[in-house]
Amino acid sequence: MSQDRLAVRACVFDAYGTLFDFASAAARCSDVLGDKAAAVSALWRDKQLQYTWLRSLQGMHADFWTVTGEALDYTLDTLGIADGKVRDRLMDLYRTLDCFPEVPQVLQDLKGAGFVTAILSNGTPSMLADAVAAARLGHLLDHVLSVEEVGIFKTDRRVYQLAVDRLGIPAREISFQSSNAWDAYAASAFGMRVVWCNRYGQRRERLPGAPDREVKTLAELPGLLVRA
Repeated sequence: MSQDRLAVRACVFDAYGTLFDFASAAARCSDVLGDKAAAVSALWRDKQLQYTWLRSLQGMHADFWTVTGEALDYTLDTLGIADGKVRDRLMDLYRTLDCFPEVPQVLQDLKGAGFVTAILSNGTPSMLADAVAAARLGHLLDHVLSVEEVGIFKTDRRVYQLAVDRLGIPAREISFQSSNAWDAYAASAFGMRVVWCNRYGQRRERLPGAPDREVKTLAELPGLLVRA
């Protein structure tokens, strides 16, 4: 029923883990990582996020490409992988991560229904440009926004305000989608409508805010929205 849908004008997506599969870089290196591929992916992601939060708290910003490399260095050192060629290969692959299979059709459906579509990501502009181009999503996105415009990572409120300012649409008329629970809750606390794409079976956070809807994949998203 339309009255059960979220009435919004724009759909803004987190990038890594939501549109793009961050695990695909290590998976494509399974020929050299072997049974360590899953461990590399998990620790790399954990340290990458930790470094964004810690740098934000310290007031010592470095761009996401730098943070991603530092997190990978920590990961490879921890897991005893000392091959520089593997490091270079993983970093190159991170620029062209696989998108999740439902993403192109979902974005096409949303565009067809008249929603503004955008990415709001920690990624640098060049990282996001490469990922969008590799997945052939450019024609389906109206805006690709990087935290580099405000110089601090999520979950700082200035990041979510960036989407409001650039789209010219009030927060309550934006549906924000993230697979990261901490990101979903922060966007909700900021004032956006939020659909949490809980791809990884996470528990609900004990944080300010709460998602309006929870889905397992983005394929469910178009049916939850109506044009305001």
